[in-house]
Amino acid sequence: MKKEKETMAEKRILMIAGDFVEDYEIMVPFQMLLLVGHKVDVVSPGKKAGEQVATAIHDFEGHQTYTEKRGHNFTLNATYAGVTADAYDALVIPGGRAPEQLSTDESVLDLVRAFVESGKPVAAVCHGPQLLAAAGVIKGKKISAYPACRAEVLLAGAEYQSVPMDGAVTDGQFVTGPAWPAHPAWIGQFLKVLGTQITP
Repeated sequence: MKKEKETMAEKRILMIAGDFVEDYEIMVPFQMLLLVGHKVDVVSPGKKAGEQVATAIHDFEGHQTYTEKRGHNFTLNATYAGVTADAYDALVIPGGRAPEQLSTDESVLDLVRAFVESGKPVAAVCHGPQLLAAAGVIKGKKISAYPACRAEVLLAGAEYQSVPMDGAVTDGQFVTGPAWPAHPAWIGQFLKVLGTQITP
């Protein structure tokens, strides 16, 4: 029993979100990371703990691109003001509409750069790599993202990885996936980078 506790050391993880973050891509990683014993703080620029962000549901229904519907409200459990990379072991960036807007906030870009420069694990899914591209931190890295973000990933100097929607890619500290169907692979790879071992 003692050995299991040693392999499941708690990590402090920061998740950054904004209005119309993808519903599954914030809810599922948040809950799964808590489930395995990590502490997850979810923040949004200009918002405090207890306030909410709206979510959007992106689905794949046979059209040329995803459809978008209104999702739930997600209650933030930490305050953005004063957050620093030094206080955390890793960063998670969910997708949806939020990364596009977050990428216009210099404080967010500086925060992302601080995580990357410190060598800490960074997981981004779907449109999340838009934020990595805007921060200029993925040059030369193998990065997956939703196919519509391919040009941004390439323009940022990364090697876009075209993987199945349920696939994921790890390149050093970066763990990326193309959309929420990748959660098992994406979160599984992220846990490996974190050093989290789950035994039956």
